[in-house]
Amino acid sequence: MADYKKTLNLPDTSFPMRGDLARREPAMLEQWRKQKLYQRIREVCAGRPLFILHDGPPYANGDIHIGHAVNKILKDIIVKSRTLSGYDAPYLPGWDCHGLPIELQVEKAHGINIPAEQFRKLCREFAATQVARQKADFIRLGVFGDWEQPYLTMAFQTEAGIIRALGRIRQNGYLYQGRKPVNWCIDCGSALAEAEVEYEDKVSPAIDVGFRFSEPDKLADAFGIAGPERQVYAVIWTTTPWTLPANQAVSIHPDFQYTLIETEKGVLLLAAELAETCLARFGLSPIRTLGTRRGRVLENLKLQHPFYAREVPIVCGEHVTLEAGTGLVHTAPAHGLDDYVVGLRYQLPVENPVGDDGKFLPAIPLVGGLSVWKANDLIVAELENSGALIHQEKLKHSYPHCWRHKTPIISRATRQWFIAMDDPARTTDADETPANEARRAAQNAWPTALRSTALDAIKDTGFYPDWGCARLQAMIKNRPDWCVSRQRDWGVPMAFFLHRESGEPHPRSDELLEQVAERVEQQGIEAWFALDPAELLGSDASSYRKLNDTLDVWFDSGTTHATVLRGQDAESVGLRYPADLYLEGSDQHRGWFQSSLLTGCAIDGRAPYKGLLTHGFVVDGSGHKMSKSRGNVIAPQKVSDTLGADILRLWVAATDYSAELSISDEILKRVVESYRRIRNTLRFLLANVSDFDAARDVPPVEQWLEIDRYAIVMTADLQSALAGSVDAGAAQSGGHYGRYEFHQVVQKLQQFCSEDLGGFYLDILKDRLYTAGADSAARRSAQNALHHIAQCLVRLLAPILSFTAEEAWQVLNRDADSSVFLSTWYELPALAVDDAASAADADRLRARWSKLRMLRSDVQRQLEALRVAGQIGSSLAGEVVLHADAGESDVLRSFGDDLRFVFITSAATVAAASSESAGATASSIPGISIAVVASPHPKCERCWHYRADVGADPAHPQICGRCVANLFGAGEPRSHA
Repeated sequence: MADYKKTLNLPDTSFPMRGDLARREPAMLEQWRKQKLYQRIREVCAGRPLFILHDGPPYANGDIHIGHAVNKILKDIIVKSRTLSGYDAPYLPGWDCHGLPIELQVEKAHGINIPAEQFRKLCREFAATQVARQKADFIRLGVFGDWEQPYLTMAFQTEAGIIRALGRIRQNGYLYQGRKPVNWCIDCGSALAEAEVEYEDKVSPAIDVGFRFSEPDKLADAFGIAGPERQVYAVIWTTTPWTLPANQAVSIHPDFQYTLIETEKGVLLLAAELAETCLARFGLSPIRTLGTRRGRVLENLKLQHPFYAREVPIVCGEHVTLEAGTGLVHTAPAHGLDDYVVGLRYQLPVENPVGDDGKFLPAIPLVGGLSVWKANDLIVAELENSGALIHQEKLKHSYPHCWRHKTPIISRATRQWFIAMDDPARTTDADETPANEARRAAQNAWPTALRSTALDAIKDTGFYPDWGCARLQAMIKNRPDWCVSRQRDWGVPMAFFLHRESGEPHPRSDELLEQVAERVEQQGIEAWFALDPAELLGSDASSYRKLNDTLDVWFDSGTTHATVLRGQDAESVGLRYPADLYLEGSDQHRGWFQSSLLTGCAIDGRAPYKGLLTHGFVVDGSGHKMSKSRGNVIAPQKVSDTLGADILRLWVAATDYSAELSISDEILKRVVESYRRIRNTLRFLLANVSDFDAARDVPPVEQWLEIDRYAIVMTADLQSALAGSVDAGAAQSGGHYGRYEFHQVVQKLQQFCSEDLGGFYLDILKDRLYTAGADSAARRSAQNALHHIAQCLVRLLAPILSFTAEEAWQVLNRDADSSVFLSTWYELPALAVDDAASAADADRLRARWSKLRMLRSDVQRQLEALRVAGQIGSSLAGEVVLHADAGESDVLRSFGDDLRFVFITSAATVAAASSESAGATASSIPGISIAVVASPHPKCERCWHYRADVGADPAHPQICGRCVANLFGAGEPRSHA
């Protein structure tokens, strides 16, 4: 008995079924390094249109986590897809290297009270170590970039650029010095940026306090009543008793109604709308209501501070609300921005009694030397003793915390440097100094406020997803002036010389800043700290001191559009300004997106980016935040070392990043299964073109079988959906890749591999590939289609499954030194000689084959019913008859014998619809019904079809006539071409 298996064209490939990614990927990384692949990509892309994704620098402090991995993988997908789209898309990674977190790590390792010069040296060394660690992890993820020369905010050249950026903002009139409340972390001993504040629950004492009216007669006149017989109190509510020593007023809303209510504790002034709720909270019953008036009639009435011998006025403020409390607001301009603003209008003192350490200054009565938190209890006790405490309770509420120490912060007025958000020519909260007067006088070139400029810039920015626009707008509309000064050692200095008496910057500050920047460019920030003022100021040196403040680290990263995109080396690494895209997590609307927008508008009057892409945070499978205490942390390093980086990349791409990204071991298992289906599809394609020579075995497309031409149409439709139209030699940015819709890319790739290829085309193709003559026109037609599909599919997968695509590329093209990343999207063969005819043929094929695929599904269901009933084994044991009316029968007959191959049955015939078809089952297509029966014929041992001509040739009794022709004759005819 002959062994016909040896006569089959069985698939063969070096592309293994198992990815074994964790082992293979490091070897590929080493290969890319030796090949200098990133540099080769830059050479190939030279002269193309530029696409710049500017990297938001991660902080050089600790190993990367899963959020970092998401961020860098998304950036890499975009850069690679834009490169394949015909752009020159360089990627320069960067790191944020200054600031408190690094200082804390150095203090933890080396102790405190280290000399400042040595301390900065240790900080620089620590940051460099962290950069190296993070860089290795990012490279392991398959992220392409200029890793040999990334940008670092601590690079001397960048530090100098940051100083120059500060100088430009000052020249444009946006920088001023003032004394106003800022977020202050007691543990940091420094002001905090808005982006450095997070909110956590805190239990605070919530107290209602009575401020006694000093002028009851004037109050009676305002209400039109006789003088009250009892003491009259304006009642405020606060959760920060420690701020009462700094109280300078009580604010009311000018348009709210306020009522005087007599109670057993005296006459209380309350907002009318809240009076009933307040009295219930106090446990008091009203005796009578004495009168009601709008707030504005009470303006400037005097009150007695509850425990200090001073009078404070009633003032009107729009910030007062009726959401909680009493409708009257304790006002301490030193401890709150709203208080500060209303205080400016009424010229209230800004007296901050709290030191940098969070303790009251020793001379402050009652609470001197106490921490603000300990002072709470003492103040409450004093209020109770004096009879000013109306009510007290404990309240759990959301309270600002330091994002580093996770401890509650305070608001306190200190002398700081600010970037003005509103009309810089009329900034009312700046100190009235000649320097600020000069700043105001320089506004001719910048007539609009920074806030207005930034809001206009947002309108010109593209947002992905689009809700990011409203989020950033709201933050810009409501944000206070930006406090950019910090009291730290490890940071870029605010390199001003200030007059020892007036505090004003030196009149030659612009010139001096540039001289300092030139020194920093050579020696780093240490050049400023080591500088003797006499070297630059000469005889003025004795009258000026160096400003010791450093810049907010958000200023460092926020000005990288100036220091990196337009730095001295920008052109050599292919960068330009503005960037096409910034991409970061959703928290960066209040961080890097905002600091970049504000500095860009302050320097250039525009945003430094054309588009902003926002991704969500990573949570576990149950939606919980990643936390070591929960034990739900998934480290990207572990995933890469066990499953492979491509699995992590596929998870990132498959998840809709616009919301939270869920990850768990179970989710990763599902991703692995999806990866296997894609890999198996690639393997089938590669295995069946192993003996195909694209330069030799290429019949014209018009000689291909129709189903092969249809497969090219399906592939072209996929590529169009994912990458847009492909025009050789032209850059394009359409499709899901161009719109950054990567989860749609993955969905369509998976659908194409599992349904269009695995569930349809490749399923049908196996018979022809395996049983037709090796060099037959029928098999070469199939291999041509597979070759083109593989070339296209590998490219479409490359931005996401970079390692796998590269592995497949080298097998497909038989060149270990080539790379898919040196190519562009694939130009599939045209179906006809011109575009119009090709498009018309594609439309015809879609219409014909979509109908046939519907019929195929109907036939498969009926075959499955026969199999379940035990009448057949495989579908090849069945035969199908299509009963069609006149309108459909001609179309079906035009497919000829290909019908049986499409249905994967041993016979498929078309019959006219008649009474004889009454036993057939209606199909999904009107006018066609289907009858499926078991074949009565013997099975061919080679192709497994059941045919009447099995054994017709006595010399080959085990096989059918088609196999005899394929092995020993001219080959089977496949006429439908």
